[in-house]
Amino acid sequence: MKNYLAAALLSAAAQLPGTSAQAQAHLKTGAQTPMPAAEWVDQDTGHKVVRLSSLDGTNAGFYFHNNPFLKTAAGDEMVFYHTDEQGQQLRLLNLQTRKVRPLTGYHKRISGEIVGRRSHDVYYQVENQVYAVNADTRKERKVYMFPSDFPGSISSLNADETLLAGSLGGAEAREIFKQYPAKSDFFNRIYDAKVQHILFTINTKTGKREEIYQENTWLGHVQFSPTDPDLLMYCHEGPWGKVDRIWHISIKTHATKLMHQRTVEGEIAGHEFFSPDGKTIWFDLQQPRSVTFYLAGAPVAGGPEKRYQLQRNEWSIHYNISPDQTLFAGDGGDPGQVAKAIDGQWIYLFRPAGDQFQAEKLVNMAHHG
Repeated sequence: MKNYLAAALLSAAAQLPGTSAQAQAHLKTGAQTPMPAAEWVDQDTGHKVVRLSSLDGTNAGFYFHNNPFLKTAAGDEMVFYHTDEQGQQLRLLNLQTRKVRPLTGYHKRISGEIVGRRSHDVYYQVENQVYAVNADTRKERKVYMFPSDFPGSISSLNADETLLAGSLGGAEAREIFKQYPAKSDFFNRIYDAKVQHILFTINTKTGKREEIYQENTWLGHVQFSPTDPDLLMYCHEGPWGKVDRIWHISIKTHATKLMHQRTVEGEIAGHEFFSPDGKTIWFDLQQPRSVTFYLAGAPVAGGPEKRYQLQRNEWSIHYNISPDQTLFAGDGGDPGQVAKAIDGQWIYLFRPAGDQFQAEKLVNMAHHG
């Protein structure tokens, strides 16, 4: 199911004025392309759905753990990708008025999707160039240019907005990606190659790059703590059943720490993300794979994990958490995915109840492309 930030989009819709279900058409979500209205009530759940973007071109939200929201002088806004015949650009959507304004010019391809909540600087990358554009002033500056012998990419910004971070595989890894662009083809090859990978930072003011860690294994999924500017989470990529995946590193000392160690034959853990207060790393946990399902939280400071068990149909590819940490959301899964769920194609709201979740279906995604 192609759903980049289900929880964030639902949060955005919840902030919009006039979102009661009164006098709205009850429709099967995704049954028509495009849907005939900008707002409707999902006929299977009774919840109102609001289309935030216009129908011109292609629009996409950020990856599930990247926060696209800003409070600007214009109000609550959301950054998103827009693509049309001119190319790709970042745009800003006002969540109150639903007006859209361009944030960047058009480029062949944009990556990065990093929003500075303090400065309102939005960082992005075009080929080997890293830029920052301010959401209030639209003033843009060049932050860094990757040299030809270090073709890295940025993926996260630390809490005090002084450092960007990313990872880079060695030449052999890059050649595998080039020869085998499909994930099904490169995934095991990259893992088996045990090629050197590097974690690096870039100073957002000076442009100084520092290589903070290297290991002869596939490193990725780099995320800074939302509250501790010194803490960077990363993962050992590869088949989840073969790796102890979730780690963090101190920028100052370069000390690393494993956050969850597999203890059950066939156990898998992944799709990790920080809690809003930075105290917990949440992740999909299956003990073993496709048998018992949890959303698990490992305390950054150490101590026992918190686990919420889910039913097979409730398992989700990605999860997210509300700002007050009282609610969770998930984007479900189809029968071909790891849980083999017969009825799992829903956007879910999860309410903690003891060591389990009480699940509420928000949107039927079975007909959504």
